[in-house]
Amino acid sequence: MLTLNRRKIMVSAVAGATGIMTGRAIAQPAGMASAQTMPTRNAAFYRFQVGDIAATVLSDGLIGGPPTVYAGNAPEAELEEVLRRAFLPTDHMTLNLNTLLLEIGDRRILLEAGAGATMGPNGGRLFDNLGALGLTPDDIDVVVISHTHPDHVGNLRAADGSRAFPNATVMAPRADWSFFVENDPDLSYMPVPQDFQQRFAANIQRSVEPYVRDIELYEGGAEILSGLTTISASGHTPGMATFLVESGSDQLLLTADLAYHPIINIDRAWRPGPDRDQDQAAAARARIFDRAAAERMLVLGFHYPFPGLGRILRTDTGYAWVPANWEF
Repeated sequence: MLTLNRRKIMVSAVAGATGIMTGRAIAQPAGMASAQTMPTRNAAFYRFQVGDIAATVLSDGLIGGPPTVYAGNAPEAELEEVLRRAFLPTDHMTLNLNTLLLEIGDRRILLEAGAGATMGPNGGRLFDNLGALGLTPDDIDVVVISHTHPDHVGNLRAADGSRAFPNATVMAPRADWSFFVENDPDLSYMPVPQDFQQRFAANIQRSVEPYVRDIELYEGGAEILSGLTTISASGHTPGMATFLVESGSDQLLLTADLAYHPIINIDRAWRPGPDRDQDQAAAARARIFDRAAAERMLVLGFHYPFPGLGRILRTDTGYAWVPANWEF
């Protein structure tokens, strides 16, 4: 495995739209717009290819909280200095919600449902971004969840209590379903106030309620369909999985919540506070990051700066995140 000296690597420290692509990215909405028709907001989807598979990152918006939550074992002064050097606020960390739409054959598969309104007012943008692609929730055939935290399942329930994706098969990891849905989960390990823990658990139950009778449960390592495989990554939750998308010689790894932000969980080895089993999560992170670095995979981070694409390098002290260049 190639090991590089960190001092010889220039790594972007700020949230930016980035990616080292295969050279086959598809442009954002084409055409010249007049001043009268220019959109008032930035686009929040990003198209690219993984071999023959069309992939689109769809933002569901933003969540966030105190940086100490996401870097639980970081010395406070050092954490503040790292954030300042990265031109990031020291009192609040913003996290993106990067869901991924895959078109495999004649099926549309959504990886992660997003938060909706379960974790603050800045989520719930997924449906507008689907609409910008000319799609509706009815067009989604499968929704695969990496783990059942609210920011990954929140959009499953429509405002009227019905299924937000009426035609979709919804799939979730079996161990997570047992822990969070079929039982009363003990969330005392989470570094947040008790009332937040209670809302967190209630939002999971509420979000998945329309699907409890016919949820499809999977084990980490299961192949969802040709070109999409899960990789066991237990630790953050009892059953969390990451996803591997493959077509021809191209690979894309989705890291779910192995890391929240590259600045604090990749470039630094600080452990996310919400990891239920800290040691197991750290082992999964090392195992999967090592593979991503060795195979030079394109990586998508669910919470990384939009569109969340880049690569992981091994360095003499750990890992470094290399964001990808935007492709038009």
